[in-house]
Amino acid sequence: MILAGALVSAVALSRVCSAEAISVKESKGGAEVTIGGRPFAGYLIKSGHQPVIWPIIGPNGQPMTRQYPLGPRLPGEKGDHPHHRSLWFGHGLVNGLDFWMPPGSGGPAGKHNQIVHREFVALKSGGQVARIVTRNDWTSDATKICEDLRTINFGVDQNGRWIDFAVDILASEADVTFGDTEEGSFAVRVPGTMEVDAKRGGEIVNSQGQKNTDAWGRASEWVDYRGPVDGKPAGIVIFSMPDSFRKPCRWHVRPYGLFAANPFGQRDFPADGGNKQGRIKIKKGDTIRLHFRVLFYAGELSRDEIAAVYKQYALPMAL
Repeated sequence: MILAGALVSAVALSRVCSAEAISVKESKGGAEVTIGGRPFAGYLIKSGHQPVIWPIIGPNGQPMTRQYPLGPRLPGEKGDHPHHRSLWFGHGLVNGLDFWMPPGSGGPAGKHNQIVHREFVALKSGGQVARIVTRNDWTSDATKICEDLRTINFGVDQNGRWIDFAVDILASEADVTFGDTEEGSFAVRVPGTMEVDAKRGGEIVNSQGQKNTDAWGRASEWVDYRGPVDGKPAGIVIFSMPDSFRKPCRWHVRPYGLFAANPFGQRDFPADGGNKQGRIKIKKGDTIRLHFRVLFYAGELSRDEIAAVYKQYALPMAL
């Protein structure tokens, strides 16, 4: 936990907390990130119909996302929404096609929509940050719709462990439209015991102080989903970073455990929810960038403390 006025010492503290090297290497299913040789996160190039990040291990050694359906269900976990896979990026309406639900379940009948890992562009290890850069093709029945470049940094500091996820969506083939739907886009499925619906102390709080169902569909710089994990207080904060498209975006965050930043949804969200969003057409050859940082922390953080963390994270990253 940091104090709201502790930004002066934040850099020094992060050096102390990041003394162990963070490394990344290719694995059988993708890549794995370790801190001091111990597991932090796995990047799976294919899980269901897309790449995902799983597992994610928090600062106290506990799984920080739901394990189902990638691993055995833990006590308190639900077996719903099998397309909610740890941490992922997709969208439910891209040129009228569904890249959120499993293949064949959305859009025109019979369409098989996938986000296909094409290549690792870079893997960087050592020091305070590990980096994975990947290129991916969005395809429908093997026809390419668009592509993305993902730059994912992994780090640890005095606040906890974090994953910085920037995705550049390129209209590589033709104009591409990301449509107006609540089903998207950058998402985490929280541990079962952390869910508000589990009634074990879980809570959703955004930067405006709106809580639980009042936070759904609202524009906010960040959202904190907190609650017990392995019987101890913990939390996940997703920050809408300053260079992200439509920052601050709206949030498809639910008491049952879905936690998603969505800069495209409008009609499904509250009319008084804040920023005007909706469909966006990306002209052929153009790119938009979405950029989020996810903090996995142990203990408790106040709104003022999280606001201070956001100011720290908004500074340029040293690599």
